[in-house]
Amino acid sequence: MTCETIQPVSHPPDSPRKKLNYATYFFRVLWITVGVTLLIVLLFLSLGRIQLSDTGRQFLIAYTYCVLISLPSIAIVTVISMRYTDRFPRLILLMQATVMVCTAVAGSLAAGLVFRVTGLVPPGRYWPEFQSSVPFCIVISLAVGLSITTFETLRYKFQAAQLELRTRQVEQERAYKLLAEAQLSSLESRIRPHFLFNTLNSIAALIPSDPVRAEDTVGKLASLLRFSLNANHNSLVLLSQELKIVRDYLEIEKTRYGQRLRYEIAVPDALADVKVPPLALQSLVENVVKHVVSERQQGATIQIAGSLAGESNSRVVLDVCDDGPGFSLNAITPQHGLGNLVARLDLLFGSAGQLEVTHENEKTVVRLSFPAAS
Repeated sequence: MTCETIQPVSHPPDSPRKKLNYATYFFRVLWITVGVTLLIVLLFLSLGRIQLSDTGRQFLIAYTYCVLISLPSIAIVTVISMRYTDRFPRLILLMQATVMVCTAVAGSLAAGLVFRVTGLVPPGRYWPEFQSSVPFCIVISLAVGLSITTFETLRYKFQAAQLELRTRQVEQERAYKLLAEAQLSSLESRIRPHFLFNTLNSIAALIPSDPVRAEDTVGKLASLLRFSLNANHNSLVLLSQELKIVRDYLEIEKTRYGQRLRYEIAVPDALADVKVPPLALQSLVENVVKHVVSERQQGATIQIAGSLAGESNSRVVLDVCDDGPGFSLNAITPQHGLGNLVARLDLLFGSAGQLEVTHENEKTVVRLSFPAAS
C-alpha cells in the first residue's frame, strides 16, 4: 500500500488585501477627483463666493484644493484601511477621519502656497483664504472620504472572503479526494492478502499429489500476482483482464476441489473493454468457493454473466449465480470480502454502485452493477 504525502495548498499570493490593481486604482481616483472638484465649484457658486466671469479662475482654485487634498488622502487612507482594518476594526473609522482632517488642513495650506505663487489669490489673502476654505475642505473630505473608504473597505472584505472561501473549497475537495484514494488503497490491500492466502493453500494441497499441476498453478499464481501489483495503481481495469483473473483463480481452486467446483462464464466479447473495479468479480467468485463449494460435499456450480443495462446501456451488470443456500448482505461485516467490495463501490461510484443478493429458481444471484466508465 502506498501513501501519498499531503502537500499544503498554498494561498494565492495576489490576495485583494495585499496587492492593488494600479490601473483601476488610478481611474477610480481620477473620477473621484473630478467629481469632488465639480461639487466644490457648485458649493462656491451656491454661496455667491464667485461671479460667472470668475468661473474659470475659481474652478482652477477648486481643482487645486481637490487634487492636493484628495490624492494624498485617498493614498494614505487606502494603505491604512488595508493594513489596519482587521487589526483595529473599532478604531479604523477614527483613524480614517483623522487622516482626512490632516490631509484637508495640509492640502489647504499647500493650495494657498500654490495660489500665492501663481497669482490666483492677491497678495495678503493667504491666511484669509485658508481660514475661509479649510472648514469646507474638512467637511467635504469627511463626507466624501468616509463614504468612499467605507465602501472600498467593505468591497475588499467581500473579495477577501470570496477568495478564502474558494481556497477552502479547493483544499476540502483535495482532502476528500486524497482520503478517498487512501481508503480505496487500504480496502484493496486488505483484499489481496486474503486472496493470496487462499491461493497458497490450494498450491500447498497440490504439491504432494500432483507436482505438475502444482507447477502450473504456480504459473497462474504468478499471473495473479502481476495483475495484483499492476492493479494497485488503477481504480478500474478492463473486464477482459478481470475475467482472466477469475478463470485463473477458478482453475487454481479446481485443482483443489476437483469435480466439486463447476463453472460457466457467459460474458459477451462486446463487454471486454468495459471497466470494472479490480478484483470485484473475483471477490464474488471467491465468496462462493469459500462458503459454498468448500462446505458442501456436492460442491456448487458457478455461473458468471455480464450485460449492459439502463438508458443507452449506461450501466454494467455482472451476475454471479450459484446453487448454494444463499445469504443476506445484512449479515456481511466491513471486514468480510464482500463488505470491502461494498465500501469500494461506495468510494468509486457513490450511490450509483450497487451490490444485490436475490434468490431465483432455487439459486443465489449476486448482482454487481455500476455506471459504465466513459
